[in-house]
Amino acid sequence: MIKTFIISFVLLATIPLTNAQTSCSVFYPFKKGTVAELTSYDKKGKVAAIVDYVVLDKTQAAKGEVATMKSTIKDEKGKLIAETQYDIACDGTKISIDYNSMMSPLLMDQFQNMEYDISGINLEIPNNLSVGQELPDAEMNMKISMSGINMNMDMTITNRKVTAQEDVTTPAGTFNCYLITYDITTKMGMTQTSNAKQWIAKGVGMVKQEDYQRDKLTSRSVLTKFSD
Repeated sequence: MIKTFIISFVLLATIPLTNAQTSCSVFYPFKKGTVAELTSYDKKGKVAAIVDYVVLDKTQAAKGEVATMKSTIKDEKGKLIAETQYDIACDGTKISIDYNSMMSPLLMDQFQNMEYDISGINLEIPNNLSVGQELPDAEMNMKISMSGINMNMDMTITNRKVTAQEDVTTPAGTFNCYLITYDITTKMGMTQTSNAKQWIAKGVGMVKQEDYQRDKLTSRSVLTKFSD
């Protein structure tokens, strides 16, 4: 269960909002007040979680803009599970998603009374994508100290490639998307690996996500609502 929520939050970090791109960010919205809904389903097609996003603020930076995001996770009945905030920066050539967004807020609740330190490499997506393009790796490293016992948790996202350009239809509409595939490795006592497919569109961000383990679909997420 912990692994599922860690991976899910990494995937949901690429915000599924629309009609709000700026000259700085081609794929992702930086417009204050933009909101969207992403619905996640388990391998049997049942609703597993609903994630709502909102752009809380947009500020100018020395090399572009920074959007402050808030995401709220609810179960299939609408009960609040967790929420978190993180930043997305844009320098005019790419967006950079804060590596802190890779940490599930459920785990953060468990560690709130412990000493911990988080470091990593942000997740980057260029403004110009093309089929065959390889994208940079990303990672999150967490060191935890509890009653004199030290633990480490590491997550890496590797082998990121743009493999196709195709139309994708969800309850929110039909979008022309770039398909990005990648691998996820999580280490916390033991090593677990998985891979994913993610469809993103200009001015929209993430439209669809599929998660796999050993070539078997474990979950999927689609854009279901938006408003700017």
